[in-house]
Amino acid sequence: MDGRAVKAILFDLDNTLIETSRAGGVAIQKASELLKTTLALDDTTIRNICDKFKLKLFHESFDPSAGRSIDEVRVGHWEESIQEAVGSSSSPSLATQCYYLWKNSRLEVLSLSPEICSLLKELRSRYKLLLLTNGESKTQREKVEAVRCEGFFDAIVIGGEHAEQKPFPSIFTLCFSMLDVEAKDCVMVGDSLDTDIQGGFNAGVRATVWISSAGGAVPDSSVKPDYTIPTVLDLPHILAQLK
Repeated sequence: MDGRAVKAILFDLDNTLIETSRAGGVAIQKASELLKTTLALDDTTIRNICDKFKLKLFHESFDPSAGRSIDEVRVGHWEESIQEAVGSSSSPSLATQCYYLWKNSRLEVLSLSPEICSLLKELRSRYKLLLLTNGESKTQREKVEAVRCEGFFDAIVIGGEHAEQKPFPSIFTLCFSMLDVEAKDCVMVGDSLDTDIQGGFNAGVRATVWISSAGGAVPDSSVKPDYTIPTVLDLPHILAQLK
């Protein structure tokens, strides 16, 4: 790596700055309780319904031109999950109740910790900061609003609002342009090897920093991050090495 100074940091959002996975777990538990109360099913069947919903969410492919909102699509995930697990249709309103309970519970739990807020404030005094998150526009904007993080960044880029998302170079080029910096001036920080780290590598950033809270090793088939840390709070130690 060359000796030029870092000017900007690009941050992922989910499971990098906010604990989306933990919030999702809380939200699923709330939906489970609603299903159990309403349908009087055993725990195994309730868990099966929720596992089906999570799988549909994971494999979700949202097309805004199809005429259905993301909320309608995800209500559909619950409808299908209940029907597949129980073998018959339930009240259409139950799927709607499950979805909005899950969605609102997740948003209520999401937050920027005081420590991360302090980190972002300190970093912004020395670097340009940009939030770069993949995902459907409405869903990600709701998270940004829920955790009140707009004021910490010079710009926020939602992948679903553009033709290509991470790891494609085009969205990184857009970010560099918005910050008026070059790729080699930037550090990419995120928890996903496939999108954040691969994307940073594809775009030619100065360094990539992988957030691995579980402390797992990088798979042999994956792109190798320049640095690995268990929490974003350790980022200043990395930046000190890049001066």
